[in-house]
Amino acid sequence: MLSLFLRGGTKVVLAKAGLLIAVIAVADWRADKDVTLGFLYLFPMLMVGSVLKRWQIAIVAALCTLLAEVFDSFEWRPASGIPRDILIFAAFLGMGLFVYEVVRSRQSALHHLQEIEAESEARRAAEEQLKVLVDSSPVAIFTADSFGTVLQGNDAAHRLFALPPGSLPGRSIRQFLPSLVNVPAPEQNGPGLRTVMQCRGCRQDGEAFLADLWFSTYRTSRGPRLAAMVVDTSEDLRNREEFSLHQLLSASRILVGAVSHEVRNVCGAIAVVHESLARNSALANNKDFEALGTLIQALEKIAALELRQTAYQAVRVDLPALLEELRIVIEPAAREEKIDVAWDVEPGLPAVWADRQSLMQVFLNLTKNSQRAMSDQPARALRVTARAEGQRIVVRVQDTGGGVSHPERLFRPFQPGAQATGLGLYLSRALMRSFRGDLHYEPEQPAHAQPNGGHRGATFVVELSPVIAGGKETYGTGNPDPAGGRSQPVPRQPQPVIAD
Repeated sequence: MLSLFLRGGTKVVLAKAGLLIAVIAVADWRADKDVTLGFLYLFPMLMVGSVLKRWQIAIVAALCTLLAEVFDSFEWRPASGIPRDILIFAAFLGMGLFVYEVVRSRQSALHHLQEIEAESEARRAAEEQLKVLVDSSPVAIFTADSFGTVLQGNDAAHRLFALPPGSLPGRSIRQFLPSLVNVPAPEQNGPGLRTVMQCRGCRQDGEAFLADLWFSTYRTSRGPRLAAMVVDTSEDLRNREEFSLHQLLSASRILVGAVSHEVRNVCGAIAVVHESLARNSALANNKDFEALGTLIQALEKIAALELRQTAYQAVRVDLPALLEELRIVIEPAAREEKIDVAWDVEPGLPAVWADRQSLMQVFLNLTKNSQRAMSDQPARALRVTARAEGQRIVVRVQDTGGGVSHPERLFRPFQPGAQATGLGLYLSRALMRSFRGDLHYEPEQPAHAQPNGGHRGATFVVELSPVIAGGKETYGTGNPDPAGGRSQPVPRQPQPVIAD
């Protein structure tokens, strides 16, 4: 019945409470003097306690106390009236405050319940999204306890370890990834371990594979846990090794071609001397002299063998993107050596004809040479510029090193005094000419045109053929001597460049 009086908004409840107070007051006034109805004011106090504030409840309680005192049958005297009124006021106020706190607690509980329900719904949605993400991920993901027992694993983990669906939980992960046996459990109050490693994995059928493993350890109320993601990189390893073999064979052809070129030059000079000596009648019947001639002819035949490369073709290369990759590769090492690297790439450069990896190797060779040249210089600055000049795209690599003493010897193989084999620039030029580009040294520039002002330095220029709009993706190839200047077959695979 009380719920009927408490229904409605604040104004409705106050109206009901006021009407009830008036009814009780009239009834108390009209009732017999020996019967008092003041206790009935507890009901309107219950009503106002559900909608009013504390101080407002106190005012209504004082009003009800006054009405109860006025219409009761007791004579008011200070000695008895004041304590009686205090008790009546305390009863009415206590009833109102009790209801006020009950309603407030109920509202707070409802609010917290709504928050908990919202959080639970958000948590369920997040768990569902995470579960969908983990289950649909192509990367193997699993969790395990401190004993290495798998707690959960997605479908990719079952495929990686060659297991039937749903059979991974409960198994020891260490039989598939033995390296995890060395992972320590997190300390009670210490941080977890988060790292990545490469290790050997094993499938259920015994097949071994190379795995990249990202894992972290953490603590829960049920003990330490481990979460990991595993990627099978065996295919990458095979491709990398096959690619390295191809690089080795391709570079060997260029290297042997360079050696053959030099041997032919030496054989030519020896043959001239041999012919001159053959005119001497004293050596006409000398068996050793005849054997020497036979050896010279055999050496000429060996040096004359043409080591033809497989005919590949160039492709379009986004030069600005390639230079951005070069920047990512060289800038960390440059910062460590305190080299100021500046990049000036003309906007809107067209694509160029090249083999991407070979071109990257050429740029790396030039920049590494520049870094070495500046190692003992007080001012170290490297500038890379890319411009369209006429019908060519020109990339300049300019440094503040010690300069070049003998520019005419730069692109010769087996240079005396080189730090390594002396083949870096020779092979770089051969690679550039293999896809109709070129590499040459630019003579010393005036001081105002050099990086960091006035230092001698060196500038190497890489020239590339732009892709003409509407042009074909490939073009014909030739087969010249690697040391020559004609177009050669264009390899798609990168060629290793040996730094000078």
